[in-house]
Amino acid sequence: MKSRIPIEMFFRKETGARTLQARLAAAVVHAILETRAAPGTRLPSLRALANSLGISRMTVTLVYQELIGQGYLESRDRSAVMVAATVPHRRLKLQEPVARKTTLDWGQWLEALPPRQRAIRKPVNWREFPYAFIYGQSDPSLFDFNAWRECARTAWGTRDFTELSVDSYGADDPMLVHHIRSHTLPRRGIHAEPEEVLVTLGAQNALFLSIELLARADRLAVTENPGYPDFAETLRRAFSPTTFQPVDEGGLDPALLPESTRLVIVTPSHHIPTGATMPLERRHDLLARAAAHNFLIIEDDYDFEMSYLAPPAPALKSLDAEGRVIYIGSFSKSLFPGLRIGYMVAPAPLIARARALRSIMLRHPPNHLQRITAYFLALGHYDAHIVRQRQALKSRRAMMERALAETDLHIAGAAKSGGSSLWVRGPDGVDSRLLADRLQEDGVLIEPGEVFFETPPEPCQYFRLGYSWINENAIEPGIRLIARRAGEMAREIAGGGARRAAQ
Repeated sequence: MKSRIPIEMFFRKETGARTLQARLAAAVVHAILETRAAPGTRLPSLRALANSLGISRMTVTLVYQELIGQGYLESRDRSAVMVAATVPHRRLKLQEPVARKTTLDWGQWLEALPPRQRAIRKPVNWREFPYAFIYGQSDPSLFDFNAWRECARTAWGTRDFTELSVDSYGADDPMLVHHIRSHTLPRRGIHAEPEEVLVTLGAQNALFLSIELLARADRLAVTENPGYPDFAETLRRAFSPTTFQPVDEGGLDPALLPESTRLVIVTPSHHIPTGATMPLERRHDLLARAAAHNFLIIEDDYDFEMSYLAPPAPALKSLDAEGRVIYIGSFSKSLFPGLRIGYMVAPAPLIARARALRSIMLRHPPNHLQRITAYFLALGHYDAHIVRQRQALKSRRAMMERALAETDLHIAGAAKSGGSSLWVRGPDGVDSRLLADRLQEDGVLIEPGEVFFETPPEPCQYFRLGYSWINENAIEPGIRLIARRAGEMAREIAGGGARRAAQ
C-alpha cells in the first residue's frame, strides 16, 4: 500500500500578504521536502484537503496542477495525485554542517576605517507606532498598485522578458534613460545626452560612486552643517578632508567657502534638514566660484517633485555651463523608498568611469525593475501619482503648521515650495534625543536633530517631523503629545535650576 502525506502537514502558518493559492503551494512543497516523501507517496484527495482546510476544491486543483507542472507531483489513476520522481531535492545531496571555529581575527584582514559617527536610526517596528512622524516613507494609500501591477505585467511579457533577461554588461535600460532625459530632467531645466546619464540603486549609490571617484586626501570637500549625515559619513569613509559649513535661511553661503575647496556637496532646493532654499543669486555665485577656483559640485535634488506651494527653484545643473555639477536624483522619495532607482547626470567622462565602477560592484540595477519604472513614467501613472502626493502633503503641511502654532514648539525651518518635513525647535534646555525616548512611551516617533550636526549643540533642541507617512487624523493629537512631553521636560529643567540656585 502506498504511503500518504498526512493532512496535518499542510496546516502551516504563513506570514506575509501572499494569496491563499501561493500559501497552499508553499505548504505542499514544504511537506514534500520536510518528510522527504518517496516517489509515489499519495497526497490527500482534492475533496479531503479542501474540506480539512476550509477552502474551495478549485484552489486545491490549481495548486496541484501548478506543482505537477513544476515536477513535484504527478497524477495517476485519474484522481490520485502522488509525489513525482522528479522532485528537485532528489538531485541535491544535503551536506552535514561543518563545526565552525571562532578563533579567526578579522581585525588582521579588514582595513581600519573611521568609525561611523552619524546615522539616522528608527525602531524596526516603526510602522506600529500610531504617531510616526518619520521622514522619507511614502503613504501606500496614495499609490496606484493596480497601475504598477499592469506595468510589471507588461515588463514581464514575452517581448520585454526576452530583451531584459540577458546581461546588459553595465548598460542601463534605454527606455528608462529615455524617459529620464525627456520627462524628468526637463522639469529641472536639464538637457542630457544618453551617455551623460547613469541609473543607480537610489541616490545613495550615486553619492557613493561620485565621492569614490572624486574625493582625495589632497582635495578639500565642503558640505552643509547641519546636513545629511551620509554626506559626512561617505566623505569620512573616503578619508576626505572635510569642512562642515554652517547654513542660514538661504542654505550654504558660497562666500564662506575656503579657497582650497575642491568638492562641494549641497542640497540647494530643499536643504536637509531645514528645508532652506538657496536663492538664485547664491546659485550663480556658487557656479562662478567653482569656475574661478576649479572645484566640482555634487547636487542632491532629492525632493523637487514635492513642490506644491511654489515652483521649485532652478536646479544648479540647469545653470551649469561648464559641466562642473554632478546631479543626483531619485524615484525612491517620489514613488516608494524600497524601489531604490535613482540616477546621476554628469559629463560623459565621469559617467563612463562611474559605470565601470558600478559594474565591478553590481553590474547594473535589475533590468526588469528599470523597465517597470519606465512604463510607469511613460504611461502617465507617475504624473498622476505626483498630483495625489502633492495634494495630500499640502493638506498635511497645513495641519502640521496649525497644530504647532497652538504649542510652545517652533518651526525652525521649512521648505518654501513644499517638502514633506518640518525642522522644529523645542523649549530651551530640552534635548531632542531624550525627548524622543520619552515620546516612544506615548507611541510617538520623532527624529532627533543631533545626527544632522557634525558637532551637535548640547543640548540639541532641534528635531525633524516628517509627514509623508502619518495619517492626517494622527497629526494634531501627535503634536499635542510632543508638546506635552516637551513642556514636562522644560519644567523639570527649570525646577532643577531653581533648586540648584536655592542651594
